[in-house]
Amino acid sequence: MNHSARRQHAAAPVTPGRIATLDDLREHLQWAIELEHATLPPYLCALYSLDPERNPEAVEAVAGVFIEEMLHLTLAANLLNAVGGRPRLDSPRMLPPHPRRLPHGDPSLELSLLPFGPEALDMFLRLERPAPPGAPPEGDGYETIGQFYDAIEVGLRHLCDRLGEREVFRGDSARQVHAGHFRQTAGRMIAVNDLASALAALEEIVEEGEGTSRGAVWDGDPDVHHPDRDEVAHYYRFQELRAGRRYRRGDTPRSGPTGETITVDLLGVLPMRPNPRLADHAPGSAIRTAQEEFDHTYCTLLHLLEQAFNGSPRLLAVATATMYRLKAQAQALMRMPDGEGTTAGPTFEYVPPEHRGWSADDRQRIVVLPDGPYLVYGGVPLKRKRKIVAAENNAALTWQTGETLATEDTYALCRCGRSSAKPFCDGTHARVGFDGTESADVRPYEELQHVHDGVGISAQRVGELCVHAAFCIGRTRPIAEMLADTEDSDVRSNIMGRIDHCPSGSYSFALRRGGDSVEPDLPQAISVLEEEGGLASALWVTGGVPVQRADGRPLETRNRMTLCRCGHSAGKPLCDGTHREIHFREEAPGPATGPADDGIKDN
Repeated sequence: MNHSARRQHAAAPVTPGRIATLDDLREHLQWAIELEHATLPPYLCALYSLDPERNPEAVEAVAGVFIEEMLHLTLAANLLNAVGGRPRLDSPRMLPPHPRRLPHGDPSLELSLLPFGPEALDMFLRLERPAPPGAPPEGDGYETIGQFYDAIEVGLRHLCDRLGEREVFRGDSARQVHAGHFRQTAGRMIAVNDLASALAALEEIVEEGEGTSRGAVWDGDPDVHHPDRDEVAHYYRFQELRAGRRYRRGDTPRSGPTGETITVDLLGVLPMRPNPRLADHAPGSAIRTAQEEFDHTYCTLLHLLEQAFNGSPRLLAVATATMYRLKAQAQALMRMPDGEGTTAGPTFEYVPPEHRGWSADDRQRIVVLPDGPYLVYGGVPLKRKRKIVAAENNAALTWQTGETLATEDTYALCRCGRSSAKPFCDGTHARVGFDGTESADVRPYEELQHVHDGVGISAQRVGELCVHAAFCIGRTRPIAEMLADTEDSDVRSNIMGRIDHCPSGSYSFALRRGGDSVEPDLPQAISVLEEEGGLASALWVTGGVPVQRADGRPLETRNRMTLCRCGHSAGKPLCDGTHREIHFREEAPGPATGPADDGIKDN
């Protein structure tokens, strides 16, 4: 469908929520983000309540709609970024209590958290209802989603006519999410940089919801689950589930679906209690604890999406992978009895950043995500370093600094060892079921160290931190033996140099027992280490960059430490040298175990 066809009713005068300025436009596009997000919790509750073996067609329908709503959310963020706005998702306003209104929509429409069934279908049909012929654009209090997006389109055209496209589309193009970042849908991921691409993005959102034109069934895309057939718009997919039949070519909204039958087994639905809340259960109870864990994970998802839409689009893969954890947590809740004949369910309540164990500011730091990657904030420089060894005996000599790797404002580094984009995370940890349980000792270095004195030097060592980089061994004697000869200043200097090259700081030294440690002057940076023979080693964190464990506890901030990136260390998140035992390399691994999807289609 071309734009002029949709314009037949979009040219009507706009009064509710009229978009007259760029600030108005940015406000409405933020509302669009909130609108698209508001659909996600209800769809997820319905989806995860379905038994996929007894209701495969219903799972496909709801999962397909959810995936496309994620696409719409991303397109709305692209639109807001294109006009110089800043998408906000990690905010309490995204998660008001259910039942709730659609943001700035008709107050008669309420969204609830329900298991799949007739009541949920009625809600979805009302939500996705096409605008009637001749319906005016409505920027506030809108009756249908299509009318709301028509108001945005009218405002865009008006501002471009008045100010010029260059003035309207002034956003940073690096913030645009493109098809390479978002591969989970048959829909089109559109980077927005001018009026034409903005109209195409709006068209994609509306067509997938209500059809390729007012009064059509199809959305113009192939079916996300069955690419050999055409896909019907969201509203008509829910009509298919209600009628028990698919639409086929020739069918219209008036005729209804007349194709093959669809079976919906309502006995194959987990009876989740409608609109569950944390307050329904006492603190510390099993259900409340599980609900709190789900809310924590969901707010992490919102945070990752906000970061992805504000300068770090590659984080979209990490956000998508978080859906696997949400899925497992939601399904576990829906199997916990909660009253007569009902089960528990997720509450989708907002968790402030300070209650998640890590803050949301932009200072340089590393946060370990549960069973996921290292999330690096504050633009910490990332570079490669290669160990130089002696040709005659492979003795470790020094580190050679290599290329500086291009990063986004916030970036994620692989922790499972299976990413095909190493050292960056590509979401593979979720598909392979990576267990990132952390067991590193959080006691300070001084409590763990063993001290060995020499003349004019006191060497301290924490064996648990050793990554077997072998600088302490030397060509002939290890440091422990050399200390006996430290009356010789050359020997002392040799020991000091070796210790300075120890990446983990397992070894350190002072000039006397109990004195201040003498540390090399290292920049705040992360180095991707490579050892002899192309062996991939740890992530070397230098310059006192703080590291926060997934459980919220900080590791002691030190001038240097090494983080595991092979996924096999026994002392995660710290490296223990296991990468050497397993001959870890950075080449792309074989295919990941499990489906390469977003964690929702296979229920």
